[in-house]
Amino acid sequence: MDKKKTAVVAMSGGVDSSVAALLLQKEGYRVVGLTGKMINSESAMSVISNAKSVADKLGIEHYVCDVTELFKEKVISYFENSYRNGKTPNPCIMCNQYIKWGMLFDYAVNKLGVDVFATGHYADIRYDNGFYKLYPAKDEHKDQLYFLYRLSQKQLSKTIFPLYHYDKEEVKKIAYEYDLPPKDSKESQDICFIQKPYTAKKYLMDKFGSKKGDFIDILTGKKWGEHQGCYQYTIGQRKGIGIAAPYPLYVIDIDPEKNIVYIGREEDNYRKNLKITDLNLTYKPEKHEFDAWVKIRYNMEHKKAHVRLFSDFADIEFYEPVNSITNGQSGVLYDIDDKHLIGGGFVVR
Repeated sequence: MDKKKTAVVAMSGGVDSSVAALLLQKEGYRVVGLTGKMINSESAMSVISNAKSVADKLGIEHYVCDVTELFKEKVISYFENSYRNGKTPNPCIMCNQYIKWGMLFDYAVNKLGVDVFATGHYADIRYDNGFYKLYPAKDEHKDQLYFLYRLSQKQLSKTIFPLYHYDKEEVKKIAYEYDLPPKDSKESQDICFIQKPYTAKKYLMDKFGSKKGDFIDILTGKKWGEHQGCYQYTIGQRKGIGIAAPYPLYVIDIDPEKNIVYIGREEDNYRKNLKITDLNLTYKPEKHEFDAWVKIRYNMEHKKAHVRLFSDFADIEFYEPVNSITNGQSGVLYDIDDKHLIGGGFVVR
């Protein structure tokens, strides 16, 4: 490499992004660390401090980009409004779209003169038939394609994922070997703006207050009891309903306007059809109708489905019924042959 290329790494102070920065440095890149300040809190300052410690250890420049206003609008408000409207949000997906590959990516490109933008995600980018495509990483337990479906070709063309051919244990081993500061750190939390022991349920209760409503049987219309706000529940939920019944009860549907939570048996929670709206395709498929693997939440197995694409939405029909199809979650499409990412959108039942 004659002139060192510049790699800007989005650094959280955690193991994954720290090792990503180290690996790029070893490859000969001029590495620059970039950390987004998401919220005004002690935990946010700790993230910045941890990232700065890693940058100092590696001997690289480190910048902080204040994204608090955009984060509040695009991630926190989205999270709150989704639950208020009976939906279940994916804050990490919105953060990737508007923060990591939004303000941070733009800052890296326009201010820092980046050649490549890197993160600690476990995914692989390949150039194939004129398109950049996202493929699963080596570590199948860290499939993060689900969280990356809103990225564009422009963003993918400048992005690299140094961890794609490592598994998590190998990454931890590298952190120990090079004595990186976050080597003992735990996995990052799903909802970074709600710190333990504070829970999402408590956060929403403090935000919206108690709003008494009914638990109604989805099949018979029987009233089973009362709840303190439908925003505290998500479709498929079993724990936390607090009703004694001769069989396990699950949340089957939510009516936010009437503040009703519909409950029933597990078998009432299975269906085959859904629509995904606000569709984003990472590249343009050759056909508008095809079979694909589909995930409707991150921690589920891929399920085979028939897909019909339209301008800004897709109709999905699973070959076998799946449980807990949940409004607001993301439905993500993967190629039927090699499971590379096609695209996705937001689930509408």
